[in-house]
Amino acid sequence: MNILIFLAPAAIFMGAIGLAAFMWSLRSGQYEDLEGAAHRILIEDED
Repeated sequence: MNILIFLAPAAIFMGAIGLAAFMWSLRSGQYEDLEGAAHRILIEDED
C-alpha cells in the first residue's frame, strides 16, 4: 500500500507532462494541415 504514495503523484506528473506537450503542439500549429502530408505522399517528384 505504501507504493501508492509514490505511484499516484508520478502518474499525475506524467499526465501533466503529456497534457503540456499536447497543448504545445496545438499552439505551434502541428495540426494545421492534416491533409497536406497525405497528398504529398502521392505526388511524384520528377528530378
